[in-house]
Amino acid sequence: MSLPLFLAVREIWHNKGRFLLISMVVALITTLVLFIAALAEGLGNGNREYIENLSGELIAFQADVDLSASASRIGRSRLNEIRRIEGVADVGQVGFANATIVFDDGEDPLDVSLIGVEPGQPGDVSILRGKPLRGSRANEVVIDANVAARSEIQVGDTISIRTIQGASEEFFQLYVVGLSSGQAYFLRPSLIVPFQTWDKIRPQGVNERTDNGELISNIVAIKLINPDQTVQMGRLIAERVDNLEVADRKTAYEAAPGYSAQQSTLDTQRYFSFFIGILVLGGFFQIQTLQKVAQIGMLKAIGASNWRIGLSAMLQIILINTLGVAIGALGSLGLGATFPPAVPIEFSRDALTTAVIALLLIGPAGGLVSIFYLLRIEPLTALGLAQ
Repeated sequence: MSLPLFLAVREIWHNKGRFLLISMVVALITTLVLFIAALAEGLGNGNREYIENLSGELIAFQADVDLSASASRIGRSRLNEIRRIEGVADVGQVGFANATIVFDDGEDPLDVSLIGVEPGQPGDVSILRGKPLRGSRANEVVIDANVAARSEIQVGDTISIRTIQGASEEFFQLYVVGLSSGQAYFLRPSLIVPFQTWDKIRPQGVNERTDNGELISNIVAIKLINPDQTVQMGRLIAERVDNLEVADRKTAYEAAPGYSAQQSTLDTQRYFSFFIGILVLGGFFQIQTLQKVAQIGMLKAIGASNWRIGLSAMLQIILINTLGVAIGALGSLGLGATFPPAVPIEFSRDALTTAVIALLLIGPAGGLVSIFYLLRIEPLTALGLAQ
């Protein structure tokens, strides 16, 4: 092992500029791959964060809306029908709307998702700091971590919310009682308010209320007694309650408009970046091999075995590739830290680890052709002594 490593390191040191150049190419490919992965994670979280963290195993939508929360309408009277089904622990109405936080100090308004939940019921959020929502009609709000990151709003502040009521703008004052983890929905930071307060302040047209005054939500969050029975309970609820379609959380956020297409597009870009990396490294080391055929022939002529020469080349490839990946990964993390919170770039540990492992493998994969060529070199032919 010492001789192959010595040969690999000595050649790298002797041609520092050439190998540093290919390491920087690997670093750029690494940066591209990691930023695509971070963008996919950031955009994905921006669409699914609230649904993914929902305090319930199942979500009920109005039937025939393709699991679209914005198109779904479920009346409050349906909750009792769901609650009576054996195996259901609790249910809660959840509504979605858009709103804008306006600031008195001249700061730019912040567009947010306005989420209405029933305090203490499925759909409500956990609190990191402050207190949970109390009454269903209270003028209280829990801000998520994304709102806190994009503004100076803190627990104890009073914020002004602007929505469209009929044909005019209306402003509502809400007292911030708590801070939750990230609950982004449709790429917007979120405000979580009591459901009846949400129904009062949400954007709405003239005479939009139903004739009987029934509270209408977009979805119903369902908590089960046995969380392992999501499939069976989903089918049972859909059979027992008319005009409902039931899905688990993952199915629900993957059905969001554009979510799957967005993730597929970014994954395709990432895979092509890996493929480009394999071709670039393969081409570079193939040229390297062709330039040192005579030296390899000499090594074989004085007794160096094929496995030592092949191992030396593989170690060289691994060292150069690892250096490039390390530079690219550290540079990506440093550059990512400079982006403002509004940019949907998120370097999650799992996505970062997967991408780095894949990048470390593209070097050996790209160098296999050159190593195969090394093993086929004949000493006499390489030295020009063959008849």
